[in-house]
Amino acid sequence: MMKTIRRGLNKDEGFTLIELMVVVMIIAVLIAIAIPSFLGFRKSAQDRSAQSELRNVLLSEKAFWLDNGDYTETTADITAFEPNANMNADPTLGVAADLRDATSDIVCLTRTSESGNSFSLWESSTAGTWYGDTDLSVADCPAAAPGTYTQGGW
Repeated sequence: MMKTIRRGLNKDEGFTLIELMVVVMIIAVLIAIAIPSFLGFRKSAQDRSAQSELRNVLLSEKAFWLDNGDYTETTADITAFEPNANMNADPTLGVAADLRDATSDIVCLTRTSESGNSFSLWESSTAGTWYGDTDLSVADCPAAAPGTYTQGGW
């Protein structure tokens, strides 16, 4: 009886080096596939976050316009309607608002996402909301929506 038990223990058990290397290689391939996908999802989420911030500030601008008949670029006016609005003159740090010099019936809002993509809204009380991906904070807010902008969204 003891001999039969010992025979089972003498058997070599474990994994060979080749088997371990195959497993490591499979894991490496899976990681190589997963990381670019994760980074793409992360970039997309950062872009959507910036777009969401712009839409929230736009709603505040529209509410301000309904009360006053003009748009504003003053942070206090916007945060009165949206206390969590992230406003900043630098669009990489928050939403930058700029009024058209000749009239306060046009406002430009710009936000640069953490991925580095810029998103802007050109809003007019008569022409509506136009969406684009150029940085409108580097120049004065234009009198008309930039040619590449659309009304359907980004």
